[in-house]
Amino acid sequence: MKPNNFICTWLKRFSVVCVLTLSTTLVACSTETATPGEESGETASAEAGPTGSNSGKTIRISIGTQDQVINTAVGGATVRELGLLEKYLPTTGKYEGVKYKIEWSSYTSGPPITNKMLADQIDIGLMGDFPAVINLIKFQEEVEGVESTFIGTLAYSPNGAGNAVVVPKDSDVESLADLKGSSVSVPFGSAAHGMVLKALKDAGLDPEKDVKLISQAPEVGGTSLRTGQIDAHADFVPFGELFPFRGFAKKIFDGAQTNVPTLHGIVVRSDFSEEHPEIVEAYLQAVLEANQMFREKPEEISAQIEEWSGIEKEVVYMFLGPSGLQPINPSIGEVQLSALKNSIATLITLGKIESPVDPEDVTGWVDEGFLKNAMEKSGLNYDEVIAEGESYVITGKDALTDEEITDPKMAAQLWIQEEPAVTSFASIPNMVKQLNTLQEEGKAADVIFVHDRNKGWKLFAENSYYVTNGDEVSAFLLADDAKAFAAESGGQMTSFKDLLQTYASASQPVRMSRLTRDRLLLALERVLPMLAG
Repeated sequence: MKPNNFICTWLKRFSVVCVLTLSTTLVACSTETATPGEESGETASAEAGPTGSNSGKTIRISIGTQDQVINTAVGGATVRELGLLEKYLPTTGKYEGVKYKIEWSSYTSGPPITNKMLADQIDIGLMGDFPAVINLIKFQEEVEGVESTFIGTLAYSPNGAGNAVVVPKDSDVESLADLKGSSVSVPFGSAAHGMVLKALKDAGLDPEKDVKLISQAPEVGGTSLRTGQIDAHADFVPFGELFPFRGFAKKIFDGAQTNVPTLHGIVVRSDFSEEHPEIVEAYLQAVLEANQMFREKPEEISAQIEEWSGIEKEVVYMFLGPSGLQPINPSIGEVQLSALKNSIATLITLGKIESPVDPEDVTGWVDEGFLKNAMEKSGLNYDEVIAEGESYVITGKDALTDEEITDPKMAAQLWIQEEPAVTSFASIPNMVKQLNTLQEEGKAADVIFVHDRNKGWKLFAENSYYVTNGDEVSAFLLADDAKAFAAESGGQMTSFKDLLQTYASASQPVRMSRLTRDRLLLALERVLPMLAG
């Protein structure tokens, strides 16, 4: 058997085992950090008092994250795996002598985190906008004397990009309207749940009567698509891009078509934040450092996140890298507030909130004070942090012509297999021409990125729509946008396959390979313990 066939056989054989195991397994870990020289004692809250009065006491810090939801990666796995929280935890004053017990747990969506927070088993939770407002509302309804507070954003989209509806790759379905009478799965209570309810209604379908909605976690939804058990799956970041990237699904609806902002952010129990504001600020300092690390070394951190989450580095980079789908901006500005307010309004319209709630109430459940204090402690300027997050786009020189990349929306990128960094180009034609050299050298590209001409979003080249005007090539996320630009500019719509034939002199198709030695070893590392068990 050839090596490649052997590898494929192994991966196919074990993929179902991996997916089903991941969908039901709770990733949990805890670490303990103590002031040097101190012994651990019973778990207790550290009260203000004389220096050293808390010697031997332990403070629990329980954080619920979603490792496979890339928007939470900088606040979850990156902080956890690189030990960034431990770096900033207070050790003086009322915290002198205390020992910290840091508990991390990972879930496939936001609702389980809310349930744990309500039960006082999680102090800080990371989740999307719909789960976050449900979290805020449930604390108002169910917990006396304790509220949940939204204290910062992890990543967001001003128009809803990231949420998506996908169908099997060979499906005849091309739009939401085609799903009438079909089965559609989605994680109930998630940001994607709210998105698909609204999107179906906007498409003229009754979510209660015209489709069969099923609650499925992302990994289960992916398996159901592969095996034909469902007709479509709606999900949040990163699965609308991940499943097409893995080659078994195609996207028929993008959250950007709703033009409604979406986000993932941070909520905290008020009793914890009031008793330990310094710890909350320390956590946010860790998030701010993780943000900066990602901006400075996006490929390196993306590769590490793949190891921690199982989500391919190319997809991580697509969402959070330069010109990515989700800007990393920790602030809670008007766009972020709109995302939370719109979530409440949509849930009310759909009858998913029983008690009367005014969307404007969300402003009273938001507090940027912890974030601003964290920035001050880290020597950061609030306005500069926001500007840096919003202006994180492709820069540098074209790898083919050495010209400066002046318009990120027209740029293209290759992540060449086994290379640590992404290669950038000022134009799509330059990128395609460079593919010839790759083939001549026997190399393959793990992924090819282009960018939406209107919005600048990072797109998979194979799944995008194009318009040519002479030697200028523009890419678009949506076919309607490409058609509109072609009509306006007098250009011609074309496909990526046609572009390859136009600009590439090689007669063979471009080699694309997403299976590397490291990726195979990582997959086997995850599978073998399951088989042994």
